[in-house]
Amino acid sequence: MLTAPKHTGWRAKAFEVIFEADTPAGKFFDLALIAAIFLSVLVVMLDSVASIHVRFGVFLRAAEWFFTILFTVEYITRLSCVGRPRKYATSFFGVVDLLAVLPTYVSLIIPGTQYLLVVRVLRTLRIFRILKLGEMMRETSVLRRALYASRRKIFIFFFAVMTLVVIMGSMMYLIEGPASGFNNIPRSIYWAIVTLTTVGYGDISPQTGLGRAFASVVMLLGYSIIAVPSGIITGQIMSESRKGHAISTQACPRCSSEGHDADAAHCKFCGARL
Repeated sequence: MLTAPKHTGWRAKAFEVIFEADTPAGKFFDLALIAAIFLSVLVVMLDSVASIHVRFGVFLRAAEWFFTILFTVEYITRLSCVGRPRKYATSFFGVVDLLAVLPTYVSLIIPGTQYLLVVRVLRTLRIFRILKLGEMMRETSVLRRALYASRRKIFIFFFAVMTLVVIMGSMMYLIEGPASGFNNIPRSIYWAIVTLTTVGYGDISPQTGLGRAFASVVMLLGYSIIAVPSGIITGQIMSESRKGHAISTQACPRCSSEGHDADAAHCKFCGARL
């Protein structure tokens, strides 16, 4: 069985503060981090308002760079104090942490990409661990496992639906034709997707009696199809719920993974001792 690397000095202290929410310092750090995330997202949203941008654009831009540099230092520190930096960098939160700083740097080359910084709000998902909402963490883990276990069924369903909309779009193209706005098969497939999903934008619609009758069938079919993925995922969630265990808030010192059972002595992802 693997053991976690024994960091000493500032790396051990940094890991305890950054990755552990059970200590006063760790909880304070995480709460301060979440406050900074909300403020940074607020800055990005306010900067998108033209009247505010004209008056406070310089200040908001400076604030955006301040938060970006702050989160960049935090991200580098996380990689430095964890046992397996590559493992953390490719994890969900690792990718989100990276995406939380990249848009500002990319905006130097491609103006406007800084508005993608709203992805930072995903980092607030750590609040479940910070507030020790173990039951919510368990439910989140159940949902994640259910979605992963259902991926093949969902893919097959998605492929079947895509095949169906191609057929229905082609049929509507033959029924209505360019005279009714169905200028080509791709545009007709777009209509089939909008109609089957019951969105109904109304930018293109059948004009003939036969076309409307066919559209009615597509609409009714859409209601029955919507229930299929819901049933697949719900059934899988029920199955995963029966396997559920209490979830710990502790992070693995080797790979930084979370979501371990409360009574776990080793990381279920890398095998290191917790």
